[in-house]
Amino acid sequence: MQPGAVPVPLCDLQARYQSLRPEIEAAVLRVLASGQAILGPEVAAFEQEAAEFCGSAYAVGCSSGTDALVLALHALGVGPGDEVVIPPFTFFATAGAVCRVGATPVFADIDPLTFNLDPEQFRARITPRTRAVIAVHLFGQCCDMDAIREVAGEHGLFVIEDAAQSFGSEYRGHRCGTLGTVAALSFYPTKNLGAFGDAGLVTTSDPEVDRRLRALRVHGSEVKYYHKYIGYNMRLDAVQAAVLRVQLPHVSGWLAARERAARRYDSLIESAGLHGFVQRPVVRPDRRHTFNQYVVRVPGPHRDPLVRYLKDNAVGVEVYYPLSLHQQECFRHLGYRAGDFPVSEQAAATVLALPMFPEITAAQQQRVIDVIAAYRAQSLRRVA
Repeated sequence: MQPGAVPVPLCDLQARYQSLRPEIEAAVLRVLASGQAILGPEVAAFEQEAAEFCGSAYAVGCSSGTDALVLALHALGVGPGDEVVIPPFTFFATAGAVCRVGATPVFADIDPLTFNLDPEQFRARITPRTRAVIAVHLFGQCCDMDAIREVAGEHGLFVIEDAAQSFGSEYRGHRCGTLGTVAALSFYPTKNLGAFGDAGLVTTSDPEVDRRLRALRVHGSEVKYYHKYIGYNMRLDAVQAAVLRVQLPHVSGWLAARERAARRYDSLIESAGLHGFVQRPVVRPDRRHTFNQYVVRVPGPHRDPLVRYLKDNAVGVEVYYPLSLHQQECFRHLGYRAGDFPVSEQAAATVLALPMFPEITAAQQQRVIDVIAAYRAQSLRRVA
């Protein structure tokens, strides 16, 4: 690292905390004083506010984004003997949740530009056992939901949104969380709206699904100690709900800041002459990309060396994701092989996430691009 160079984190959670510190600490103390640690009025208030933000009729708080997926699948009756179509290029929880309810994940390849599920690949993977599809809105950009819903409608399938990375993202003027039968959202600390621990949410406009979700998250009980279903312990803590309530009114501003930062990255990459080396994110014109991550692609031989170079120069970087799910050891029994999903495999070999958070400065972004440019120059000298 150059002497005097200031590190650039991948995500700066302290900046968010310090900007709202008095309000956050007051909210936590309010919960502690109330004696209501789990569910209760804070959770109910957050659910109502989050539902209004998303535009959904109902919102059910739960313990994590992963648990939100499990609850969504279970509430729809998906279980043993059923198949659920998902993309192989996504976080593990998408497939893990399918397995947790006893169903089988069936992979379908992605669109090479958006990294999201390809509707025609989804169509090709449907069998008589298919019960649902999980549309993952990856990195902050929604899937082509009209096409996915059309295919699902032709076959009578549930559409589940995995919106863990896309709180506030939009598709043709409608926010995610309202684009399918049910949606699962995550409030992991690094998300567009982040808790100070694990937290999640399930949204739906179906009152019967809402009723089942609320029972399933408390051991399947609608009346205390009387259990209608075999459910889970997946309740949302009141402290996390209170922290999320403080932050929710600021989300729109934070999303706008992420979009400005993404445009600045685009411009800096162009100005540095890196556009032939760094492939910038593609934003579809009918969508609002909220850039939970700013993910670029670089030529495969350079990806891992560039990751090391960025880390050596104190620039935060991450690879989402280095191995497609169909190649993971735990899914070997499903019978997939390398080459089955070439678009996903190519993405796994070339993607790279640069530092992105609402408070990132122009100077920080300039340093990120300067380090990439230095790596590129160095690699060209080695070739010469």
